[in-house]
Amino acid sequence: MATGGVPRRFCRCACFCSENLYVARYRLHVRFRGEEQLRRDYGPILRSRGCVSPQDFQQLLAELEKEVERRQRLGQEAAARKALIASSYHPVRPHIYNTLQDEALAPEFLAAAEYSTSPGADLEGLLQRLETVSGEQRIYRLPVFTAPFCQALLEELEHFEHSDMPKGRPNTMNNYGVLLHELGLDEPLVTPLRERFLQPLMALLYPDCGGGWLDSHRAFVVKYAPGQDRELGCHYDNAELTLNVALGKAFTGGALYFGDLFQAPSALARPLEVEHVVGQGILHRGGQLHGARPLGTGERWNLVVWLRASAVRNRLCPMCCRKPELVDDDGFGDGFTREEPTMVDVCALT
Repeated sequence: MATGGVPRRFCRCACFCSENLYVARYRLHVRFRGEEQLRRDYGPILRSRGCVSPQDFQQLLAELEKEVERRQRLGQEAAARKALIASSYHPVRPHIYNTLQDEALAPEFLAAAEYSTSPGADLEGLLQRLETVSGEQRIYRLPVFTAPFCQALLEELEHFEHSDMPKGRPNTMNNYGVLLHELGLDEPLVTPLRERFLQPLMALLYPDCGGGWLDSHRAFVVKYAPGQDRELGCHYDNAELTLNVALGKAFTGGALYFGDLFQAPSALARPLEVEHVVGQGILHRGGQLHGARPLGTGERWNLVVWLRASAVRNRLCPMCCRKPELVDDDGFGDGFTREEPTMVDVCALT
């Protein structure tokens, strides 16, 4: 069911520069198109969360304007960082830049992926090969990488973190971490992980979410540590599906919590908490509201892969909930395309 062959140009939605801007101080995502709109749409909730004085509001306004400017420059600056890293950075674990090999993957993950591509494979059979965290919310878990590979990847990430190379951070909610495409790990690591292993799994687990039509991704590593990011506010992902793998190190706390899909009312009335296990990955729908509880001790590094299917998102942008207004972008952009993938069975996605 995979699309293949000719490379396509990916785009982003114009809403990237106006929607879903995160204000950490008030733990709120906002749409921002100017001062009047901000006051009208968010005045009461901002006041209830501590934005009460004119100075508070002006500070918020300046922060949002700065964030919009950052997003407008993001593609150009990311390309410049990637080029500099490619020409000047010296890896400490160069073997992880080789094409992903089966030896890096946990036996359970390989077995599940192999089953998913076998004749007659079905959801019932796949569920016997992974852990169902919540059948109702369709959250699953299974080992993804071996311990030696997790360790080697962590050593490389820490080496890069301590280098003088420029670093693009994952998003406005995570201030510590690494964008894997800038580090040069998209092509050898994440793309084969998506194409060879995750897509057949997701096709069985989430056929209604485009699981069989994943054609792009955004991958990054986030770091939680004392004195840095320690928790993550409630949000949903700009993705059809998400893989979240705990790479290490030793830590306590920091559990994921899940609510309902973001469109649902009372979405966090009874959150489900899921403990991270090093080497294991949690699979969930991108629209599932979730966050991370405060870290207790140690450091937690996680690989997050936002999996995208243009056949789904071309119809409705998950961030502005409208038909996307397309803007050309570099790389995978935000996973939108101007052309529908060929041979898509639209009925399977409705």
